[in-house]
Parts: sequence; structure tokens; C-alpha cells
Amino acid sequence: MRVGISAASLYPMETEKAICHLNDLGFSLFEIFFNAYCETSAEFGALLNELRRTRGIEIKSVHPFTSALESMLLFERYERRFQEGLAFYQNYMEAARRIGAKLLVLHGQRQGAGSLSDQEYCAHYRALYALGQSLGITVAQENVWMFRSASPVFIETMRHELGKNCAFVLDTKQAVLSGYKPEVFCAAMGERLVHVHLSDHTENQSCLLPGEGTFDLKRFRRALDDIGYTGDVITEVYRKAIRNDAALRATLQVTKAIFEE
Repeated sequence: MRVGISAASLYPMETEKAICHLNDLGFSLFEIFFNAYCETSAEFGALLNELRRTRGIEIKSVHPFTSALESMLLFERYERRFQEGLAFYQNYMEAARRIGAKLLVLHGQRQGAGSLSDQEYCAHYRALYALGQSLGITVAQENVWMFRSASPVFIETMRHELGKNCAFVLDTKQAVLSGYKPEVFCAAMGERLVHVHLSDHTENQSCLLPGEGTFDLKRFRRALDDIGYTGDVITEVYRKAIRNDAALRATLQVTKAIFEE
């Protein structure tokens, strides 16, 4: 395993500035959000590729800023809009490919946003996954609070229905917000888990920097080992969880010690 960080942890700092700041603190593996549509352009890709070249960094994954719209764009029955949604997300995939990223993180359908059956949802996801594969990008369903994927039972249904044509992102804070231990999602996602968003928590706080809460990170590492996980572990927190740069440096050391040993 390798450890890294989401540049969005410093939002609303602009992505390229966040990468530089975090790289100066010792991070070299990143997830980024495309926080504006212009950031999917070839010009912005060239800017990020220059950072990759000069700083020796890697951008592993991308996250669309339109996640909140995926219910309407991708997981509804209006076929014409779905086809347009696929074309729109192809732009994200092509932008990801230009900067060497391998994964696109998907939120999917918000709870109560539509009446797609599980089979219909899986059919829409299958089309997204196939499009991504054709471009060298893995579209990975994340477990997200208040979304359909908040349920480990739904994740297991996707895994059963789609087999090798699916992939998952496990977000620990989203698991906690949804009322589950992150290890439950390890079991639900199984061998199709390809990416981890890591944060810490306490009984009263759902999102802290790793090492600052009561989450048993070593036990979580064992749960990942139990399912044969060999992907990356990306720290992803909200800006308010970061006190200062020293806390970020400490988190890097904690995560390296546990997940890269």
C-alpha cells in the first residue's frame, strides 16, 4: 500500500496551489477534485503535468465537482439525459487520463432521488464503467452518506450483480456518518475495493486527520489485508479538520507507519 492525500482537503485553495503546498509538506501521491469545468481542459492538464514532472508527484484519482448532480445526470430514467450524462463524464475521464490518473470517484444516486431498481442502477453504472474502461479509467462507486451507496447491503448487491465490472472506493468518514464501522464496507466491497479515503473520528466527531481520533487504524489495516487490498490509502478530510501544517506532517508519518510498513 501507499499513502497520499486529497488536494481537496485544503478546499477552497485552488487545486494546483494545494498540490504544491502539500508536496512541500512531504506528500507525493494525490487525489484531486475537478472543482471547475475549466479544470478539465487540456491547458489545465498541462499545468498539472508540469507539476508532475518538476515535483515528482503522482495523481492517482479524480473526483468530479458535479457529484451532487449524478442522480439527475446519470441515475434517472430519462434516456436522452443519461446519454448526455455519459458524454459529460467522458470529459472528466479524458481529463483524468491526460494527467495520468487511473480512477474516477462516483457518488451515484442520492437516497429518495428516483425510483430506479437495483438492476436499473447497476445497468447505468455498467455503462459508465465500460466507458471508463475504454479510456483506461476505472469508475469506482464510493460509499456516501445519504446516497444509495450508504448501505453495505446495496454495495453487496452491486458486487453480486456486476461481478468484475465494478469497483469501489471506501470512505471511512462516510461509513461513520452512515452508522457503520468502516470494516463492514471492507467486507461488502471485498476484492472489488480499489481505493480508500481515510480519516479518523471519535464518538462525537466524524472527520479528523488520521491519528487524531479513536479509530483503530491498525485494525483497519488488518481488515484491508484480510480482503487482499493492495491499493492506495488517501487521507481525505474537510478543511476545518486541519489545524496547521504540523498536523498534516504528523498525519503523513502516522499513515506511512501503519499502511506502508
